[in-house]
Amino acid sequence: MGLFKTIGFIGVGIMGKSMVRNLMKNGYEVHIYARHPDKVRDIVAEGAVLHSSIVEAVKDRDAVFTSVGGPDDVEEIYFGEGGILKSATKGTFLIDTTTSSPELAVRLYESGRKSGFHVLDVPVTGGDVGARTATLSMLAGGDREDYEKALELLSCLGSNINYEGMAGCGQHTKAVNQIMVAASLAGMCEGFAYAKVHGLCLKTVLKSVASGAAGSRSLDLYADRLIAGDMQPGGALKFLVKDLKIAREGLTGSGIRLKAMEQILEEYQQMVDEGLGDLGTQALYEFCLRKRQ
Repeated sequence: MGLFKTIGFIGVGIMGKSMVRNLMKNGYEVHIYARHPDKVRDIVAEGAVLHSSIVEAVKDRDAVFTSVGGPDDVEEIYFGEGGILKSATKGTFLIDTTTSSPELAVRLYESGRKSGFHVLDVPVTGGDVGARTATLSMLAGGDREDYEKALELLSCLGSNINYEGMAGCGQHTKAVNQIMVAASLAGMCEGFAYAKVHGLCLKTVLKSVASGAAGSRSLDLYADRLIAGDMQPGGALKFLVKDLKIAREGLTGSGIRLKAMEQILEEYQQMVDEGLGDLGTQALYEFCLRKRQ
């Protein structure tokens, strides 16, 4: 440990809980706030300090991480009454790992800097597996000097950490990632749906294609789950829908249209509308098969 000793962490969900564990494994004292304390009993038993408010969790910390659902949540926990900007101590590093909007990241950076904070937008990729194994890809936007200081902490959580540019650039890079991921996921699910229709052995198909040009991180993370009928989320499809909508908004006024992304978004949005948003993104496979019936 160098610059940082005590860490605040807001958003101890699928991703956040593993990130808290990895910070603690590296010797940091981590203070958390959770809306549902019953869901964090395990991490508290492992050493995290639970507080009853954001104010208590972030006061007098060297850095505060946030990992919440989306832009509305970021808005609330940073700018709301009793939020981080009003509660953290001047000089604190504020590191938002939520996939949010670039515009909000810029506003958070500007507001935070005026109040004496060091603000970075650092959305992550790699899903629940990457969070558990500390192999996340981390996409950082903000001041380079702050990024270089924060590497002490980020290196506890990820293995592919990159400085993308000024505030908001981390979020723009995450949008690029999600556009590419959505196409990869859709291709995987539709390919397996084709194999199922024609009576192929899905395990053999996976073995046959994984090492060729069809190989992808989507296959690595989700193919075995898909074949086993496990549709629980490594990444919930409702969050991919949120991310793709952010990406679509980022194209406003650009004059370009990403037709494949829009089609994939339409499919996933239909699943969310049918109440399937909490399933994993691999659930598109079963949705494809259901539609042919």
